[in-house]
Amino acid sequence: MHVDPDEARSAFLGQMDLLIGTAAELSDQVLLAPSRCTGWTVSETLVHVHQGLQEMLLGCVTATDARPDTDAASYWRDFTPAEPAQPDIAGIQFVRRVAAAYQRPSDLLKHLTPTIDGVRAAVLTRKPSAVRFQGHVLPWGDFLATWAVELAVHHLDITTSPPHAPALRLARRTVEALAGEPLPTTWSDETAVLLGTGRETPTADQSPPAARLPVLG
Repeated sequence: MHVDPDEARSAFLGQMDLLIGTAAELSDQVLLAPSRCTGWTVSETLVHVHQGLQEMLLGCVTATDARPDTDAASYWRDFTPAEPAQPDIAGIQFVRRVAAAYQRPSDLLKHLTPTIDGVRAAVLTRKPSAVRFQGHVLPWGDFLATWAVELAVHHLDITTSPPHAPALRLARRTVEALAGEPLPTTWSDETAVLLGTGRETPTADQSPPAARLPVLG
């Protein structure tokens, strides 16, 4: 699954701006509430997002002439969903400890906001070329697409308001590519992504096409 760089950049930036705008409006009480991410509150999920964007920023400055070895969908095969009985306890606890260091949950925005500003500047000024990231080489458009998907999924984790539509469509395309078949057209993009990431359990009438889900962590 390859994604045009301009399409991916637009989806990523739109979703990133929507996510930070949504997060800025959340009260401390809401930030302390459980998210859809197993083991994390809303604020802890945002700490995870912050850590991810910091890592993404490193990817933005590692251009390479090497041949890409993965794409916007196959990248996710390194992160297959864990069994419910075997969550990443160490990872969950690490993020919890970082989040607990803030005096108030909303204080994390003081760190998240400048990171987002730096990522936006890097994405807007960088020329399209392959990047090295997490042991792989990805085309620039595919790299940005994975992050549009990451942020769209976490948007669903922290709020009931809809993600950026182009990013959500990319997330659905990713789920379908990993599942190896299109999902029912009667499913909304949000339903497809929630089922595809294991955030929701399929109902009886959804179970047959959802048999191979989740495919995305």
